[in-house]
Amino acid sequence: MLNIATAFAACEPAPLETSAADYEIIRRAVEFLSQRWREQPSLERLAGHVGMNPLSLQKLFTRWCGLSPKAFIQALTLDHARALLAADASILDTSYEVGLSGPGRLHDLFVTHEAMSPGAYKARGEGVTIKWGFHSSPFGMALIMVTDRGLAGLAFADAGEERAALLDMKGRFPCAEYEEDYEATAPYAARIFEPSRWREDTPLRIVLIGSDFEVRVWETLLSVPLGHAATYSQIAEKVNKPRAARAVGTAVGRNPISFVVPCHRILGKTGALHGYHWGLTRKRAMLGWEAGVVRQPVEGDGEA
Repeated sequence: MLNIATAFAACEPAPLETSAADYEIIRRAVEFLSQRWREQPSLERLAGHVGMNPLSLQKLFTRWCGLSPKAFIQALTLDHARALLAADASILDTSYEVGLSGPGRLHDLFVTHEAMSPGAYKARGEGVTIKWGFHSSPFGMALIMVTDRGLAGLAFADAGEERAALLDMKGRFPCAEYEEDYEATAPYAARIFEPSRWREDTPLRIVLIGSDFEVRVWETLLSVPLGHAATYSQIAEKVNKPRAARAVGTAVGRNPISFVVPCHRILGKTGALHGYHWGLTRKRAMLGWEAGVVRQPVEGDGEA
C-alpha cells in the first residue's frame, strides 16, 4: 500500500484557467472515494457518481492527482498517514532553526508577515478597510481579502456557498469596513495559486489579525514545509504550550488565511486527517495538489 506522500508523488497541478471546473469534479470524486473506499468502488461506479465517461474521468483524475482513483483509495489509510508523520517529525524540527520573525523565506510561498496591532484586534477591526473578491482556484472559489498592508484573509467556497463564506469571514472582524474590489484582490489570487510565481525576491506580504496566542500558532504553521505534516501536539510544543494541544487546535481552526498559512498540513496525533474549516475533502485535495508542486521546480528557487 501507498502512504500519502508516496501516493501523491507524481501529482501535477491543473492549469489555473481550467482548475475551477476540474476541481468541482475532483472534489466530488475525492469525497465519494473518501466515504466509500472500504467498498473498493469501481471506476464505472465513480464515473456514474460524477456524471462522466469512465475513460474521461480516469484521464482527468490522473492528470490532476497523478495517480488513479484506485491508487488514491490506497492513499487514504490511517496507517500511512502515521508513516507520513513519522518521516516528517525531524524535518519539522529542523525547519524552526531558520527563525520566524521578519522578512525571509518562511515557507514555500516565500511569505513575509506582520501582525495587526493588539489595539486593532481588540477593536474587532474597527478602522481597518478590507477589500475582497472571489477568484477561481484549484480548490473551488477562493475569497481573497486584503488590507493596505497585505493579504488578511483567504477562504474557500463551493458553488452556491460564496455568500456564506463571505459572512463567515466578515463575522471575524465585524467592525471593519468591507469593500468589494476584484482588481485589488486579483493579483493576490494569481500570486498564491501559480507556483511559477513563488519567488524569494517577491515575497507575499500577509497580515495576521488575531490574539497573541493565535498569531504565535499561525506563525508556527508557516514553518511546516510543503509536502510535509505536523501534529497539533508538535505545534503546541513549538509555542511552549505542550499541554495546550486543544487550544492550539482551536487557533488552527480560526486561521483566517487558509492555504497560505498551511493549517491543512496539521494532522491528529494518530496521523488522521481531522476536520478542516473549509471541508475535509478540500484538505485532501490541497495535500495532493501540493505534492505535485513539490515535484515541479519553482522558477527562481535555487535551493535543492
